[in-house]
Amino acid sequence: MSAPTFLYVENDPLSREVMKTLFTRGLGYPTITLFESSANFACRLQALVQKPDVIFLDIHMEPLDGFAMLELTRENEDFRFTQVVALTASVMNEEVRRLREAGFDGVIAKPINYDIFPSVLERILNGEEVWNIK
Repeated sequence: MSAPTFLYVENDPLSREVMKTLFTRGLGYPTITLFESSANFACRLQALVQKPDVIFLDIHMEPLDGFAMLELTRENEDFRFTQVVALTASVMNEEVRRLREAGFDGVIAKPINYDIFPSVLERILNGEEVWNIK
């Protein structure tokens, strides 16, 4: 069985670098694709050589926010059932409710808690919805 692959869409360069390091060096997953913006998201998603097992979306992006990217992901037959997890600092009850209603498979609060992230990721890879707001 091959290692899972990931896509992370994040406009902050430091956050992208931290996530890349966490996945590749910290957790030993060799494949994480990084998008630095949401421009042309649907085309770029479709063009990926390896379909990601999990897509992590920063909610506060431009020109498309995380909700718009989720909608485009779900409209694409190839990615309709791919797990999509929001990463956001906005984890008040109302925001989390909105993420659930939009169809996200979970949320991880920023900044990421590196002590629990490996177990949270394992749960996500096992198909669980994870609403980790701490």
